[in-house]
Amino acid sequence: MSLAGKTALVTGAGRGIGKAIALRLAKDGANIAVNDLNPDTAKATAEEINDLGRKTVVVPGDVSDRDKIFSIVDEAFTELGSLDIMVNNAGICQTKELLEVTPQDLEDLFRVNVFGVLYGIQAAAETMKKNGGGKIINAASGAGHTGVPQFSAYSATKFGVVSFTQSAAMELAEHKITVNSYCPGIVDTDMWAELDKVLGPKLGNEPRETMTTFAQGAVLRRVEVPEDVANFVSYLAGPDSDFMTGQSVVIDGGMVMR
Repeated sequence: MSLAGKTALVTGAGRGIGKAIALRLAKDGANIAVNDLNPDTAKATAEEINDLGRKTVVVPGDVSDRDKIFSIVDEAFTELGSLDIMVNNAGICQTKELLEVTPQDLEDLFRVNVFGVLYGIQAAAETMKKNGGGKIINAASGAGHTGVPQFSAYSATKFGVVSFTQSAAMELAEHKITVNSYCPGIVDTDMWAELDKVLGPKLGNEPRETMTTFAQGAVLRRVEVPEDVANFVSYLAGPDSDFMTGQSVVIDGGMVMR
């Protein structure tokens, strides 16, 4: 119960990593504002949080819309009474060869993965500055530390998240706001299932074989699950990480080592 009395807003919390994070922070004692583009999946996550005995509010909406994310943060603060933790988890992915990337691909990826994170940082910081501080936690990736073939545009967005994390940590420290990022690897989620459908035929693989093959690049030799990421985010959200800021930590079973 390290987060008892705290409030967290988790974006993209309707499924996958975001849902696992929201549930883990609730188990740690936090009340949770659940954001997702899909209001139905957000409500489903909120129901599970209610079953854990925590207060929750559903705040659906598109994080790439700056005005919307500011209103989401305001609603979360109004309904739950505070905002101590902001998890900018929402993101999209794409697999495509570099020479095939289109302007629309870049627009879609950067609007969610980069603009959405920046707007989330801005909105949370505005509230946390008035509230005496807080923790901002961003979704980066192992692909934000090293380029990845077939994922060039996605990788570029995650490098951007790492950069924003460092700059925000420097600028917000005086307001007692820490900013860090988590960098997953190959995680068994619906998102990777969709990527597998695209990559598999290109590589001549059976369903799920591509994900499993990629995951063999990890020294721990297994596919990552959302709870692996959520466990680390729990640390970033809790008091044991109070002296940590500006870091983008890879949690991928040993695929990327720096």
